[in-house]
Amino acid sequence: MSQFELILRVAIGFIVLFSMARWTGRKEISQMTFFNLVSAIAFGSIGASLVVNQNLSILNGVLALIGWASFTVVTDLIHIKSKKARKILMGDPVIVIKDGKIMEDSLRQVRLDTDALSALLRQKNIFAMSDVDYAIFETDGKLSVIKKDNKQFVTKSDLNIVSTQRNFVPLATQVISDGVINQNNLTKLNMDEYWLEDQLKLAGVQSVQDVFYAEVQTDGTLYVDKRNDMLH
Repeated sequence: MSQFELILRVAIGFIVLFSMARWTGRKEISQMTFFNLVSAIAFGSIGASLVVNQNLSILNGVLALIGWASFTVVTDLIHIKSKKARKILMGDPVIVIKDGKIMEDSLRQVRLDTDALSALLRQKNIFAMSDVDYAIFETDGKLSVIKKDNKQFVTKSDLNIVSTQRNFVPLATQVISDGVINQNNLTKLNMDEYWLEDQLKLAGVQSVQDVFYAEVQTDGTLYVDKRNDMLH
């Protein structure tokens, strides 16, 4: 492949890729669903082949990009028009927290663990699992959250309240995940398993293995989510 041909391929590849990306719409970037991810990977792969694979003619490379872009646009139109097609292509949102309880089966379905769920909640400025009434894992990987009524955002200035209470810990801290005690976090909180077992008994839990998730709240109380919560 001559240098001129390489430069020509790069220029054509860039122009066609840019044009096809604009044509297929902004959803490729703003809402990266399963189908959008596959589409983006395919675009990149075809574009790379057009540039470096001299066995692929420029015409065939351009036709491949246009063909894939056309397929993407047609599929998007079907997705918009048909609810059944939308469900097949994108899947359904999944409830991962219902009535303040973590749905373990739903977490496994969307391949999330409690650490990942906590991270998504922190992105919503929610630092305690106990503050959540409902949480829905959307098809684009984002988390939609409804906080409990008594945890809805109200500023202290709205109520003319001056805070005099000091938090036991600055953030809610996980101490049990999937039936396993987090010894490191307990130590950081200057607590031990005896304290934890006493708190579990007060919550009506006889064994750590019966707990899916537990965290120490900022006021020092223990939030407990038992195993096998039912979605329906």
